[in-house]
Amino acid sequence: MAIEGPLRELGIHDVFQLLDLSRKTGLLRVTSELRHNAGTVYFEGGTIIFAEIRSNPHPLGALLLRTGKISEADLERGRDMQQRQGDTRRLGEILVALGAITPRELQRQVRFQIEEVVFEVMSWREGYFSFTEGPLTDVPTEAQVRIPTEALLMEGARRIDEWSRIEGRIPHLGVVPTLAPPAGGAEGELDLLPPEWEMLAMIDGERDLRAIASELGRSDFEVAKTLFGLESAGIVVIVDPGTAKRERTTLTSDLAELVARAEEALGRRDLEEARAAAEQAGAVHPHDPTVHLLLGRIDLAAGRGPAAVEELRRALRLDPLLVAAHRVLGYALVATGRFAEAVEQWDQWERLAARSETELAQLDDVRRAKQAAQTLAGTGAGLHG
Repeated sequence: MAIEGPLRELGIHDVFQLLDLSRKTGLLRVTSELRHNAGTVYFEGGTIIFAEIRSNPHPLGALLLRTGKISEADLERGRDMQQRQGDTRRLGEILVALGAITPRELQRQVRFQIEEVVFEVMSWREGYFSFTEGPLTDVPTEAQVRIPTEALLMEGARRIDEWSRIEGRIPHLGVVPTLAPPAGGAEGELDLLPPEWEMLAMIDGERDLRAIASELGRSDFEVAKTLFGLESAGIVVIVDPGTAKRERTTLTSDLAELVARAEEALGRRDLEEARAAAEQAGAVHPHDPTVHLLLGRIDLAAGRGPAAVEELRRALRLDPLLVAAHRVLGYALVATGRFAEAVEQWDQWERLAARSETELAQLDDVRRAKQAAQTLAGTGAGLHG
């Protein structure tokens, strides 16, 4: 049996509750074009046994290393056994076999990862869900975990309540924390917890909350909560780039001039000059998505596919509806050999392109490129099958 539909008609909490109460076994897939993200949750008898999400930047090995559960030497040994010695076991299983971590600690860390994915998906208010019922033959997990869905629903509701308190000062994940100027008077010692010191070490006036969470390997919620506490104590100042943009109107003409100069240089294939102007534009306004789109195009023209993908992803995090970035990202993914992802990216672009005559003019070219990528993706699947 398949259950599917838009989240605006049946909320994600209702979907989880339905699967829990009816003791379903199968896969729940949730996608959000707005967030450029997708999550998959594995259910067995209504209980959650695994979850993964496309945007997860910290695999288990990195999480274990960051939390001090394993050493860098342990991680290198485990990866070496996989990559050079052909060990087909998952990294967590190898680390347990090496004695680097106990089975119980591995299970605890896997559970943490699953919970964070579920809480992220539970926060989505838009998107599409699809549940496919059936036995689970291959669960890609490092350890056996069973989490009652009802418990996660209760914790998810608690987090939503706490977010409502936090969002007065942290309205979205794109805010950028900066260190507060020193207060007058006698200096005192800061009495902070380890996560707060960890946060302070990441604040550079450039990284937004989402980037800090990615670097630290912690959930957006936990980082926002820590940042809220530091801001309340007057240790950091939170800047909303959107507000800053409106306040810096005097820089708009400078930004436009730099972008125009970069575009002109890119048009005549002077990539060095184009990059210099685009990077200067990024210094004027580091959170302008069009600047990152421009940098992505320059990287792609220079044959730097991975760098282009990174810049274009950042542009879309800043503005998920920047249609041209979806199109160019497809070409950047092809340049890195990720043909199936490119096809998926161009599918999204086609759905958004109708709102732009300029983008619609690219339709035939994109469809030809997509057809070629589909062929290459199929060939790759055949070679690896």
